[in-house]
Formats: sequence, structure tokens, C-alpha cells
Amino acid sequence: MNFSIRGQQIDVTDALKDYVDKKLSRLEKYFDAPLASEGYVTLGVVRGLHTVEVTIPLPGVMLRAEDRSDDMYASIDAVVDKLERQIRKHKTKLNRKFRQEGSLKTLFTETAVGLAPPEQKTEEDYEDFEVVRTKRFTFKPMDVEEAILQMNMVGHNFFVFSNIDTQEVSVVYKRNDGKYGLIEQTESDSY
Repeated sequence: MNFSIRGQQIDVTDALKDYVDKKLSRLEKYFDAPLASEGYVTLGVVRGLHTVEVTIPLPGVMLRAEDRSDDMYASIDAVVDKLERQIRKHKTKLNRKFRQEGSLKTLFTETAVGLAPPEQKTEEDYEDFEVVRTKRFTFKPMDVEEAILQMNMVGHNFFVFSNIDTQEVSVVYKRNDGKYGLIEQTESDSY
């Protein structure tokens, strides 16, 4: 698995790159075959905290984890632990889904080191995603600035709206650094 490592407001040294590669290589044991996709790692310093973000795009799934601490190496360790928990928690569901669809063999290996044998699975491994509330509303066409104002007025950290400029559904959200992000719909053939 290859990773693109970049720094934000920090110089990424060879020692940091080697440490990231070494730690993230632990994830390879969870997959049947070597991954062809490239993962993305962002190392940064925000308000004195060392931030690590890892994104691994997989067929039909996106693994992502983020951590902040006073030490960059501790943040890297924590992110890898979070990614391993995500894989362990969802591997049964994902493998079941892909086997039923028949589009992929299996994404995660069934016999990875560190995974609980079938008789030791916990209730968490079989947790279903349950929708507990549904909201319906009509979208008022608005620009991004108005959507941010609306989001702040309702006190949420995201807001779904009909973008007047693109005529598409978009989402604005408040980032951890206090700035705002915009998610826009794109056309994709890979579903």
C-alpha cells in the first residue's frame, strides 16, 4: 500500500515518513490482496496540537481517521489504532455485503492476525445501522454564504442546501479549525 504523505505548517522529515510507513503497513494484514489504491496522510500543527489525518479509498468504502495530541508520534499511533478498530468493526458487514452483491470477492481477509475468532465476536461486530429519525424538508435555493449563515443560526455544524450557482444539492460544514468547507456533488461512474 502506498501513501502520499504531506505536511501542513510542518516539514515532513524522513524519520516521520518512515514512522508513518512502518505504522500504516500494519494495516496490510487485514486485506486479502495488496491494495492498488493510494492512501493519503496529512501531518500538521494546528494551534499547537499535532494533527494526523489518514484517508484510504477502497472499492466501495472509505477508511478515514484523524487524531490530535501534543506529540506527532502519539497522534500517528492513535490514528492507526482507530483505523484498525474501523476495519475490525466493519469487516464482517462489508464482507457479507460484497459476497451478496458478487461484485468483489472479499475486501478484508477472514484470518488476519489480531482479529477475534468467530466464537469470540462481540455484540459490536453485529451492530446494525439504525435510522432513529427522519426529517423531510424542501430546499430553498441559496448561495454558499447564505447557507453558512443559516447553519450558524440553527446551531448545527453542517447544512444541506440547494446551491443556486450549480443547481445541485450541496453541504456546508464547519471544520475543526473554525473555517468552513463545502461538499458538492460530482458525476461518477465508479459506484
